[in-house]
Amino acid sequence: MISYGHQSINQADIDAVVSVLKSDYLTQGPAVTQFEQDICKLTGAKYCVSVSNATAGLHIAVAALQLPEGSEGITTPITFLASSNCMVYCNVRPVFADIDERTYDISPKEIEKHISKKTKLIIPVHFAGLPCDMVSISEIAKKNNLHIIEDAAHAIGSLYSDGTPVGNCKYSDMTVFSFHPVKTITTGEGGAVTTNSEVLYKKLLKLRSHGTTKDSTELKQNPGPWYYEMQSLGFNYRMTDMQAALGSSQLLRLADFKRRRREIVKMYNEGFKDLDWFTVPYEPNEVSSCFHLYVGQFDFKKIGKSRKEVMAELKNKGIGTQVHYIPIYTQPFYKEQFGYKEGQYPKADHYYEQEISLPLYPALTDSDVKTIIATIRGIK
Repeated sequence: MISYGHQSINQADIDAVVSVLKSDYLTQGPAVTQFEQDICKLTGAKYCVSVSNATAGLHIAVAALQLPEGSEGITTPITFLASSNCMVYCNVRPVFADIDERTYDISPKEIEKHISKKTKLIIPVHFAGLPCDMVSISEIAKKNNLHIIEDAAHAIGSLYSDGTPVGNCKYSDMTVFSFHPVKTITTGEGGAVTTNSEVLYKKLLKLRSHGTTKDSTELKQNPGPWYYEMQSLGFNYRMTDMQAALGSSQLLRLADFKRRRREIVKMYNEGFKDLDWFTVPYEPNEVSSCFHLYVGQFDFKKIGKSRKEVMAELKNKGIGTQVHYIPIYTQPFYKEQFGYKEGQYPKADHYYEQEISLPLYPALTDSDVKTIIATIRGIK
């Protein structure tokens, strides 16, 4: 069975984790510090805070902004639930803006339509690894005095239109990465938040660890070296040294991962370009996507089969697929809590109705890819 996504672990990765297991530290030790420094070196951001997962990262990123009660934040409906749930956790009302029909990223024009006096935040999602139009989004934010948190769960290794790495925070307050096993690099579970703000960095550190600090420059009193203070309500969102060591090892392979992912995407695009019932992903020339996902748009009417039938047929032939994602606003919780109704975001709905994600990970061989292409072509 060819799964739609899979981690890539080699002996160097294993050795990195084993070295931690043999060391004095398993949780917050030198490997965590090294991994955070490695992320800063990769992205160019000044600060990095590693976390237990990207959802935790998004949560503390929103919390660090300390937005006033009654605030609203704008994000895309085509993303995982965490992109909007992080606002709900912080009593910020999530508002959705429709996607661009070519890139599948959030549309800057649609963002502008939904800005109100209550809007304080934009969370653009670099969907499938393709960077959003951050130049336009940052201009909108500046004009309206809004914060930006980039959800880059899919996009480590991707480059903006100016050729700089996603995560450098030149367009945002903070950027959040995910290191889940199906992502470009993995720490098992894990995530990270980058920022160029020392103020936000210190808040993130506290929020990651129960709201506490041992920094002598911040303590209200200091009776001795054992002393720590809880200065805000925080969480236990720390990454372990074992995860961090794996992350640093994986970062050394990021360029190879990206190269192979893009090779596979090129093979897919060539293999499907003549089909009138299949739309390949769009990538503007000025950006460089690391391609976390390969999302195909299928015209099921032309095929004469439903998505359920197509996915079942592919599974029976040994090819795993997935759908990314069900529009968040159609979920029962969002309908019941915030009054969203079917049909409010037609471009997102149209995308969802036709999307299937095909296998994409470095371990796929050329033979695997050719098999997948031939099988897809044979479904009609």
